[in-house]
Amino acid sequence: MAENKSYFFCGIGGSGMLPLAMIVAARGSAVSGSDRSRDQGRTPEKFAWLERQGIAFYPQDGSGPQAGQTLVASAAIEDSVPDVAAAAALGLPRMTRADLNAALFNAADKAIGVGGTSGKSTVTGMIGWILESAGAKPTVMNGAVMRNFAGADMPFASALVGEAATYVSEVDESDGSIALYQPDVAVVTNISLDHKSLAELHQLFGDFAAKARIAVINADDPESTPLLAGDNVMRFGFSDAAAIKGSDFEALPDGCSFAVSFAGDRHDVRLRMPGRHNAANALAAIAAARAVNIPVASSVAALAEFAGLARRYEVLGQANDVTVIDDFAHNPDKVAATLAAVAELPGRALLFFQPHGYGPLRQMGQELAASFASGMRPDDRLFVCDPVYFGGTVDRSVGSEALVADIVAGGGDAVHMTTRAACGTAMLDEAAAGDRILILGARDDTLTEFGRDLLEKLAAHA
Repeated sequence: MAENKSYFFCGIGGSGMLPLAMIVAARGSAVSGSDRSRDQGRTPEKFAWLERQGIAFYPQDGSGPQAGQTLVASAAIEDSVPDVAAAAALGLPRMTRADLNAALFNAADKAIGVGGTSGKSTVTGMIGWILESAGAKPTVMNGAVMRNFAGADMPFASALVGEAATYVSEVDESDGSIALYQPDVAVVTNISLDHKSLAELHQLFGDFAAKARIAVINADDPESTPLLAGDNVMRFGFSDAAAIKGSDFEALPDGCSFAVSFAGDRHDVRLRMPGRHNAANALAAIAAARAVNIPVASSVAALAEFAGLARRYEVLGQANDVTVIDDFAHNPDKVAATLAAVAELPGRALLFFQPHGYGPLRQMGQELAASFASGMRPDDRLFVCDPVYFGGTVDRSVGSEALVADIVAGGGDAVHMTTRAACGTAMLDEAAAGDRILILGARDDTLTEFGRDLLEKLAAHA
């Protein structure tokens, strides 16, 4: 689908754009692009690595798009952005990221789409690792770096380029583009409030599941119940209604363990990732792999070696007996899952949260506050800075101070500080032996750098 074409990616460094660019480049297309983050000097190592892969970069000033190219840009990017305006003036065809990804996905014989409010990236990475371990040579399109595929020469391994016949991808419901995908296997991890109303989500996920040969659905999730009635459904979960059934979950200092039963056989599973939610993610991946004829025993063996994803409860290190953890939690469901994993083990949590935008705070601020207030233990403390803002005309009338007020009203110990640096200083002043510092947030690659900086300062204090 993408071979021997020329694409210009506007916003190429984005979590959904970068892996797609790498896939089409590996399949023989010419790829160039621009990114506002690069122009602003943020995450220079990422863009330097992309240039070493043969990607030509241009400032985001309209100078990049050339005749004969196809412009790839997010549907949310305004027509006034110089690259978009220049492409329009040249008469270039325009595709969204989802348009291009869906075209590649739909051309595959075994197309495994992973949807749901939370866990998509983790389940996508798990399925990709299981299939790769089984010799299936999948192409994997993910929104996060898969640590099993990362290395010195591939530090930003959010894509795995394998054969075109097997394609595993996250699918996004936030912009409705999930409707573009024609899955052989459709996975729905769970359904909860995020970018759309629950009624809209039920429709989108229901249509997605109905199109598949096999729909892998969470039997434990109340909001997924309407999807369980289909004739094509394979259920996973810890309830007795599940075909891929988990049991005997146990939290461990370095992960978790549980058992999985299918067709009368029982297997013991060991994960290097904590939390019951990750056990549920593993059950989803086992079910999806089974849907393409991978034995459960093979999946269990692969998952024992699954290293997880960057920024999904990623332990950055420990200094002065304080552990620093980097996590992508940013919506109510993800925050609740992360806090539940934190609560499984002893030790106080000092939580830092950077909201991923002013719009999301208006959309789900009260639900976010409820997740924090109910998930935090009495000794845990939350530090919240102002939301991510990279420019534009977004309404900034509702900010982090409103979120913190709701958390405090709900019984949580939370404080708002305008800057990230102020939050970091306060956490370092408060950190004591046995504590865990968690960095929470999305849409900002520099959050990991912030976590590493805190770790270095903790080591210096030692």
